[in-house]
Amino acid sequence: MPTEAFTCHWAGYATAVQPYSPYGSQAGPYYELVPRQAERPEDWQFHAFLSTTNRDPVETIARDYPQRWHIEEFFNFEQSLGWRRAGTMNVNIRYGQMTMALLAQTVIHQFRTRLGPPYQTWDARYLAYDIFRGLDGDIRVRDDTIIVTYYNAPNADRLRAEYQDLPAKLRTEGVDPRIPWLYDFQLDFRFK
Repeated sequence: MPTEAFTCHWAGYATAVQPYSPYGSQAGPYYELVPRQAERPEDWQFHAFLSTTNRDPVETIARDYPQRWHIEEFFNFEQSLGWRRAGTMNVNIRYGQMTMALLAQTVIHQFRTRLGPPYQTWDARYLAYDIFRGLDGDIRVRDDTIIVTYYNAPNADRLRAEYQDLPAKLRTEGVDPRIPWLYDFQLDFRFK
């Protein structure tokens, strides 16, 4: 964008707005809001984002950008779950992949929360390499329960408090522990 397109609001901060149309799209109108930071041209930094309105860019960036940033943090934090690659252009397969990634993200978020620090700040890649990849265990079926036993799991005491005797814990919360898509089996965990 030419320098003349920017409006200086205060020292080191200028904004520009320009119409934007994604390639091959008939939707819109869209507007690219471009904040420019720094005074000297060699120090300029640009952090543009797309908007569906042509409002005051300073107000829009100050009010809407923080909400938008949480969404970007989610995708950056969880991109190892499959968000950063597209194996196919088939929309049904992509929707399925996105659904599975969201399910995995939900379970991993709960897992992180239950483990506590420092795991709460680890992204999906670190959890995969440092926790999930190193787990040893076995799976057995007893009556109507699938029992997953983990050996040498990190923070086994924390995990045991959260996941061992899971069917009974779910019942006390008013949740049916049977898993319909798993032939109504229950899932329980052991840590040794």
